[in-house]
Formats: sequence, structure tokens, C-alpha cells
Amino acid sequence: MTNALTRRGFALATAATAIIIASAPHASAQSLTLTDIAGREVTLPELPSRIILGEGRMMYAVAPLSTDDPFEKIAGWKDDLILYDPDAFRKFEATFPEDTARMVNFGNPYSGDFSIEAVLENQGDLLILDLGNLFKAEETGLIEKLDEAGVPVLFIDFRQNPTANTVPSMLLLGRVLGEESRAAEFIDFYIAEMRKVTNVVDTMSVEDRPLVFMENAAGWNPDSCCATYGSYNYGRFVELAGGRNFGSEVFSGVRSEVSLEAVITADPDIVIGTGANWAEARPDVQATLLGYEGDPAVNEARLVALSQRNGFDTMRAVEDGRMHSIYHQFYNSPYHFIAIQQLAKWIQPDDFKDLDPEATFATLHDRFMPFEADGQFWVSLP
Repeated sequence: MTNALTRRGFALATAATAIIIASAPHASAQSLTLTDIAGREVTLPELPSRIILGEGRMMYAVAPLSTDDPFEKIAGWKDDLILYDPDAFRKFEATFPEDTARMVNFGNPYSGDFSIEAVLENQGDLLILDLGNLFKAEETGLIEKLDEAGVPVLFIDFRQNPTANTVPSMLLLGRVLGEESRAAEFIDFYIAEMRKVTNVVDTMSVEDRPLVFMENAAGWNPDSCCATYGSYNYGRFVELAGGRNFGSEVFSGVRSEVSLEAVITADPDIVIGTGANWAEARPDVQATLLGYEGDPAVNEARLVALSQRNGFDTMRAVEDGRMHSIYHQFYNSPYHFIAIQQLAKWIQPDDFKDLDPEATFATLHDRFMPFEADGQFWVSLP
């Protein structure tokens, strides 16, 4: 009980830096003043009921907070969930067929196909955007135009700096969805699961941390290598899991392209790529097709093929059988602690032999998701 209260106290302290909470109990007529992840003060005249998601994959964060009916207050989205994680979309579709059928595709908020007229026609009362696209939203005048139309814009972040911004982002979502208690419950679970790894890794010296090359969307472009992460996102996940991230040592920022020659010269101890079911949107993709419909035999064969790409077949990590693939979409969700736990088992196997990410994933679904955990979300060379 003491540990749980301590974690909740930490979460609430974090919240104080991100959100200004109205003292009166919320009702439909109660205005809300919030500070979003971009540091913008946002005032909502009332609790929103027609929310537009700038990305469909934000449903990863909405579902744990409104598990019984995650679409209740969602008017529409961008169609990226359907295109780039069709396994997850079909999970939602099978559980909430009427809700998914009525979702309006408002297009890309950062390009010309996003319709403010459609927002108004569908009575949208809040647009939620990703922090990584703040500059684009400002540059295109989207925020200003919506402000003139009376539609507030709120920024959250599960992609750019997720390990720092997940707690305040979930608190923001809990506030606008009217699910503050549920948000606190999820955050308590999140912190406990993160600390199963970080409490151990924090005691490790640099000499005990192997060099890890993290390939972003391995096989997305069969003729190109290599996109990787700096000390953010999956790069930060590697560091928290007990490794030295190759990208962090060669560039600053979230992600960048690096040469295959540089990776070969660095001779990483471990190579890990990300994959998801992109085959429906991009038939020639060579990535592992990880997700809720992932087939272990198919993904093992695809990982073997990735390991035999020119240059990779000479790497020590491949020869030692220390090449793996993990679900790409963990990078953009509040349950990246699952990825960190699995990375820890690959990077520091002796220290985390008793850690069970599959059990953690099952518990996450049992407690917070509207459907069961099935499929495959990581794979290793045989």
C-alpha cells in the first residue's frame, strides 16, 4: 500500500506541472483550463463530447481510460490506425462495430486534406494533436484557424519524448474524457511496471551496458538502411533497459538516418528492429508483421531474411543470435513499458530472467483494454 501511495503521489506531483485542474466537480457546463504538453494554456468552455483525434493511434491511450466505451466521446480521427496498424483496428472494429463504422476521417491535420468545415459540420469541440507536429500546426495556421472557429486544440505526446510525457499526457486525457480516477489507476500501474526495470538498471555501470543498434521500421524500405533513434523514443527505451544506444552516441535529436557502414564499424552487441503489419498499406514491405494478428512462423522467417541483408549477415550480433524485432507501435503508446521490459530481457538477460513481459501485457489487457491480448509482439532469431 505504501509503495502504491508513493507512486500515486509522484504521479500527482507530475500532474501539477502539466495541468491546472478546476476545483469544482466537472459537469457539462464547467469550463476547464489546462496546460498541454506544448506548454499552451487551453480553456475548454465545457467538458468535450465530440473529440477529434489528430491520429487514430491515439486510441491506444483513449482505450485504457474509457475501456467500456472508448469511442463514446470520439467524433473522428485520421485513418493511420486503419492503414498502419490494421490488426489493432480490427480488434476495435470487432468489439465496437457501430462505433468504428461512424468514425469520420478528417484527414491529416498537417496537410491540405484536413477540413475545418468538416470539423464544424460534425460539431467537433476539441482537436487533440501530437507534440511532434506542433511546428507544422503553427506553420500551416491550423491552430489559429480553429481558434477563430471556436475549436480548442490540445497537444499530447507519446512519441517524441514518451517516457517524460506519458504521465502528464494521460492526466490530460483523463481530464478531458472525465476519467481522472481511471487515469490515476493507469499511471500507478505504468510507474510500477517501469520501475521493475529502471530500479535495477539504475545501479548498472556504463561498462556493463552493451551497445545496441535500434533500427526504426526495419524492412519498411527494402532498399534502404538505416533509420535509427537518438536518445528519445526507442533510443531512450534502450537506455532505460540497460543498453547503450548507438544513435545517442552519434547524433542528437529524435531520429536520423545513419550509414550501414557506420553500424558495421560500431559492431553493436545487439541489433533490434521495429516491425508491424504494414503489408496491407505497403505490399512490398519486408518488415516483421508484429501485432494482434502476428504469426510466429511468418515473423521468424521475416526476421531471418532481415538478418541476411547485405552487411547485416556479417555482424557479430547476428552471428551470436542477438538480433530481434519488436512491435513498432509501442513507440507511440502509453504502454511502452511492455517494450522496455522485453528490451531489458534481451539486453540484460541475467538481471531480468524472472521478468515476464507477456504476463505484464496480459495484465494490461485484463485491467485496461476492451479486448484480449493475442498475436505476437516480439520475435528473436532462432
